[in-house]
Amino acid sequence: MPVNSPLPIASELKPVNGLRLGHAEAGIKRPGRKDVLVIELPAGASVAGVFTKNRFCAAPVQICREHLAASQTSGKEIRALVINTGNANAGTGEPGYQNALRTCEELGKLMKLDQEQILPFSTGVILEPLPVDKVIAALPQAISRLESDNWFNAAESIMTTDTQAKAFSKQVQIDGKTITITGISKGAGMIHPNMATMLGYVGTDAKVPQALLQALTTEVADLSFNAITIDGDTSTNDSFIVMATGASSVEIASSGSSYDIFKQALIEVSQQLAKMIVRDGEGATKFITIQIEGGKTEAECKQVAEAIAHSPLVKTAFFASDPNLGRILAAIGYAGIADLDVGGVQLWLDDVWVAKNGGRHPDYQEADGQRVMKQAEITIKANLGRGQASQTVWTCDLSHEYVSINADYRS
Repeated sequence: MPVNSPLPIASELKPVNGLRLGHAEAGIKRPGRKDVLVIELPAGASVAGVFTKNRFCAAPVQICREHLAASQTSGKEIRALVINTGNANAGTGEPGYQNALRTCEELGKLMKLDQEQILPFSTGVILEPLPVDKVIAALPQAISRLESDNWFNAAESIMTTDTQAKAFSKQVQIDGKTITITGISKGAGMIHPNMATMLGYVGTDAKVPQALLQALTTEVADLSFNAITIDGDTSTNDSFIVMATGASSVEIASSGSSYDIFKQALIEVSQQLAKMIVRDGEGATKFITIQIEGGKTEAECKQVAEAIAHSPLVKTAFFASDPNLGRILAAIGYAGIADLDVGGVQLWLDDVWVAKNGGRHPDYQEADGQRVMKQAEITIKANLGRGQASQTVWTCDLSHEYVSINADYRS
């Protein structure tokens, strides 16, 4: 079960004026399961995306990049998204690419759009041909269910090994008007920044110029979906999409109080969705926040945080509630900072000061570490003693169940 992550309540997920979502059951992997989602955007909407950096990226990722780039020069706005779960359409070569294009073409016919106006997404098993006929056959059903108040069904439609839907809404006041930001995400394993095997879709009724929206999306991704890790595996299909319909008529400029309010709200929604992925990590029993401070740069702070977060020895110690905290110091030491003075490093486990000036704190008692390790939520904080930069990464423990889930994933 997810770590302290209650199931989203459908009535609390606010519709985004201008967006409609429709789901279908295509039977891609299992019959009777929601596994296809269509999102419809209005004319004039802005769309921005951040995608996996895995060189073996899936066919739909390639097409999304192409269609987004073309929309900036051709005048053909992005007007719809189509997502399937149960099959990643990755490692499928030219046939997979053509299947993704065919999905766009067929949805375009139904919605009276050019295929270039559609972004396709897939998630699921890699190296298996996409059952494209099943996806296409389900599109009319998804279109018939297009509604603005359909975010919960949408969240369920993109799940793979997730144990629960992931969705979050926030409303803020800008210029006396209410701005809505609602999003969904999926992911539970093969999670690592750049990005992870996750899909994230966030919609807002604010009006945001495309170039600004892309800059915001990239920055927000680094503070949310690129700041989580479960197992250190970067997937082939990761995508984070932000859609701004402009239906509220509140335009966000590149600076000022409106920008600050909107940006912070977008960060909060994206971080909540990202944290839900970690809390629902395959087999996870602990949610761990890693805060690295006192670095020369944010990049080196993140480097240290990820070294801790990726360590199987650290992660299994947390699963066992074993305060074998020397493993954390070891991870800091091998993180790759060549000129790190370990004599300036401090380490805390929640409120417990474990290591002082690179060595065991004289007042540290293992019973105190044991007390914290038994908690479901734990914060690791380290100060590198070499600057003012900081960075935060979220991760989870590594359990027996993680191995079982991934050993049985295709069965």
